[in-house]
Amino acid sequence: MTEYLDPHQEAPIGGAEQPAREHDMSRRQLLRHAGWFGGAVVLTVAGGEVVSHIAGSGDTAAAAAPAAHGTTANGALRFVQVSDSHIGFQGPANTDVAGSFTEAIHQVNSLGFRPDFVMHSGDLTHLSTAAQFDQVRQMMTGMETDRVFTVPGEHDSVGDAGRAYRRTFGKGTLGDGWYSFDTHGVHFIALVNTLSLEKLGHLGNEQIEFVRRDLKGLSSDTPIVVFSHIPLFAMYPRWGWSTDDALRIIALLRRFSSVTCLNGHVHQLFTKTDGNITFHSATTTAYPLPKPGRAPAPTPQVVPARQLKDALGIRTVGYRQGDRELAIKDERLT
Repeated sequence: MTEYLDPHQEAPIGGAEQPAREHDMSRRQLLRHAGWFGGAVVLTVAGGEVVSHIAGSGDTAAAAAPAAHGTTANGALRFVQVSDSHIGFQGPANTDVAGSFTEAIHQVNSLGFRPDFVMHSGDLTHLSTAAQFDQVRQMMTGMETDRVFTVPGEHDSVGDAGRAYRRTFGKGTLGDGWYSFDTHGVHFIALVNTLSLEKLGHLGNEQIEFVRRDLKGLSSDTPIVVFSHIPLFAMYPRWGWSTDDALRIIALLRRFSSVTCLNGHVHQLFTKTDGNITFHSATTTAYPLPKPGRAPAPTPQVVPARQLKDALGIRTVGYRQGDRELAIKDERLT
């Protein structure tokens, strides 16, 4: 039976600790980091699967290979990221988003191993209605995993600052829905950067203070995984694909030897490494968006029906204690 969103926060929440450098993202910094777009990522296509890893990471792709059916190899952590299901969307880009999300759930259940958990990284719904939240909640109970976690997207807070989302998915969370948890020696932080939007994502002082306290008692060799909907790096600020105060979080993460940030929102795969921090944007289960700068705006793209599933997919992530990096494996919805 799936346990639905019970973070069980175990990290200490102690006093404040000021980082050495903490500042908001200036326009100049945004432009500099926007140059990250097009950064190197190794993509290997085999058997209809796209395996991505950072150049020079050795056997990262191999580490992502499924273990024996129903098991996790050597006690390693394996989890799944799904994103941007947009339940309730109606349009030619995908006339059956519920059907494609159902196929994604089937794909999760057919991986050959039982994930330790599944994370949905936002835009669960398209218009944040009670019926849409109830539909996606019921659909996700069909995932064969022990726990399902979520973070909200901007489509999950249409007109109500996320209150309907939190009524359905916010049990055990703090503030506007943020939380943390620990498993398999990895510390996970789930952030909310889709409220108080003007153009870019925004975290706010209260949430940043939560992260500072949350990280205070952790040793620097603890692997950290951060989930958010909008990217924490400046993928394409012109379209709002960035978070205006993300550098304040990044400053807190610099002392850790291994940090992985996973996001949705952009409906396409992208990877960037900045020192000890690797950013991975996930694809969608609903409809593709254009690549940055190749259209006037990030609007749903209509592609031939036979090509739609090539633009959709899920992500599996593996971690073995002692490794520096997580193994990221992106699979098309085929």
